[in-house]
Amino acid sequence: MAGAGDQARQRFGASPVARLATVGADGRPHLVPVVFALDGATLWLAVDSKPKSTRALRRLANLRANPRVSLLVDHYEQTWSALWWVRADGAGSVVEPGTRDERRGIELLVAKYPQYAAMDLPAVAGAVLAITPARVVAWRATP
Repeated sequence: MAGAGDQARQRFGASPVARLATVGADGRPHLVPVVFALDGATLWLAVDSKPKSTRALRRLANLRANPRVSLLVDHYEQTWSALWWVRADGAGSVVEPGTRDERRGIELLVAKYPQYAAMDLPAVAGAVLAITPARVVAWRATP
């Protein structure tokens, strides 16, 4: 995640969940919570077997129509001096099935989320997404 300070990168990578923003061909934004893994300059996500209304997810259609994405992680608590957020803006793509990139993304996700090991993620991954941040913006309440 080029451009991110060490602390922002560490906070981002350690966060258990992010919000993924995509934009469709019609220009409408779409925001969903996602789990992810960070590997160098690449963020990895997967469409897994958790219940969904359809496997033809809007985030996938949006990425195919417009690769621009944002991922946001944040921390909130009652003590506002502890607030922070980190946003990564960049380009995303749906990884080709059966490729080394797909295997790498799945490997990293399984390592970060033990739930995926029980799910047999390689067998149930509907799609693996790779996001390359071009810009990282961070904020925290206290310097």
